[in-house]
Amino acid sequence: MVTASSFVPAFRRRLAMAALLAGLALLAVGLSGCDSSCRVQGDPSVPIGGDFALVDHTGKQVSQADFTGAYQLVYFGFTYCPDICPTELQEMSAALDLLGRDAAKIKPILITIDPERDDVEAMATYVSHFHPSLIGLTGTPEQIAAAAGAYRVFYTKEASPDAPEDYLMNHSSYVYVMDCQGRYIRHFSMGATADEIAKGLKALL
Repeated sequence: MVTASSFVPAFRRRLAMAALLAGLALLAVGLSGCDSSCRVQGDPSVPIGGDFALVDHTGKQVSQADFTGAYQLVYFGFTYCPDICPTELQEMSAALDLLGRDAAKIKPILITIDPERDDVEAMATYVSHFHPSLIGLTGTPEQIAAAAGAYRVFYTKEASPDAPEDYLMNHSSYVYVMDCQGRYIRHFSMGATADEIAKGLKALL
């Protein structure tokens, strides 16, 4: 026979066990580096990506930790780029549009490789021409070099002797897909279409 006095301790034990299991589940999520919105995890052994200290297009200091919990599309370019950068960003933006509501699970990021000209104001103006969720990041030359180095991005200034102020930036052009802890999953090479990017992202979501 179950009495009130015997039921209460048993009920409390079940509550304690449920709380313990919930705590272990949360700990497992934290240790895995992904939350429920990030089903696919990157490979930590691939040396692409890493922490950075930059400034976003609103003037806020940010690091990799600010993007934890969402997939990231990371592209390195510059606002004076005549064709390649705007084309790649347009394809990224169109791919996000194709994803519909699932696009909210992804943070698209543009990191400049031309901090000399791409200050916060320039980045804010530039990203406004693309997807509304696009985040522009800039910083000091040293900060940009560190971020580019983490992503194995090549860039160099190409200036004309007759007009050194009208230089261009030669740079590698990849769209990196990172997991919710900033670990590399895959990349899209230059020329990937919006359909190809959207299809690749849908496989993650």
